[in-house]
Amino acid sequence: MIAAGGTGGHLFPAQALAEVLGARGWRVVLATDERAQALSDSFPAERRIALASATIRGRDPIAIMRSVFTILHGVIQARTALNLVDPAIVVGFGGYPSLPALIGALSQGRRTVIHEQNAVSGRANRLIAPYATAVACAFPTLLKARPQVQARAVVVGNPVRPEIRALAGLSYQAPTDEVRLLVTGGSQGARFLSELVPVAVAALPEALRLRLRVQQQTRAENMDEARRVYANAMVSAEVAPFFRDMAGRLAAAHLVIGRAGASTVTEIAVAGRPSILVPLKISLDDDQGQNARVLREAGAAEVAREDDLTQPALTAALAALLGNPRRLAKMAAAARRVAVPDAAERLADLVEATAR
Repeated sequence: MIAAGGTGGHLFPAQALAEVLGARGWRVVLATDERAQALSDSFPAERRIALASATIRGRDPIAIMRSVFTILHGVIQARTALNLVDPAIVVGFGGYPSLPALIGALSQGRRTVIHEQNAVSGRANRLIAPYATAVACAFPTLLKARPQVQARAVVVGNPVRPEIRALAGLSYQAPTDEVRLLVTGGSQGARFLSELVPVAVAALPEALRLRLRVQQQTRAENMDEARRVYANAMVSAEVAPFFRDMAGRLAAAHLVIGRAGASTVTEIAVAGRPSILVPLKISLDDDQGQNARVLREAGAAEVAREDDLTQPALTAALAALLGNPRRLAKMAAAARRVAVPDAAERLADLVEATAR
């Protein structure tokens, strides 16, 4: 049983694991919450089990108790499902939607594995990790986790989709005449990049603007303005709320601008692309900042904090990087050195070993 849900950041690595386990002959059941139904259509599970769950946030005691009771209701549902399915192991990917299945499994003495995608242990994983049979993590650091959890955590990397993994074998070609810039927004805090990047690009020297080919994910309400700014600046740009062929776009990009969620950082590393990362200011425990730090310390990325990132600052950073193909190539090589393309296989190995 795989317990994941809530966001693509939790569900997509879980799906990558499920695909590897399925290829090895395992039967997979997905335990998730209702929010993840729209994201789980392609999840390779023979059955989907919806469990009640809630996020515990804020300080309102009534709201906290309501969330706790909802999770407890989900635990009761999970225990019933576990008795019916009788899985060899339960694997959780963090987030509060994973709690009911994991707590239910622990209460029945079942074997469990949790996987932490971020460099900072999430709150749900922090709660479960001391009692889990095995703990896996994506990054060498596992901040906020208890020392005994850090000591036994196995670094396996962050599982990525097969089409992203296929990019690991592609070489990076530094820009010559045409310069391709890919901008991803992320589901949270997307307005900041949606509004800032077009005006920063528009302020670049004309000779560079005429060579640019921009692909930018942006909020729907910002699309018209972004297109107007790019057109006035004579920049060839494709602006859309969502890009389905992210693997192909990553493969073609000379530079990526994006947030620093675990999946974004991992996919950039596997693709071997230089980047400018802007951690989400409101991310819990600065997990995005710590994710970005891994690529920055490797020499693979420039990291800019929201409070310091103005239009002139971003324009200067873009001009410096896009005007230096040799540096871009070095950053791309550094990104590839920290990548773990076979993370799904490594995690599957740990799951199988723990299930024995």
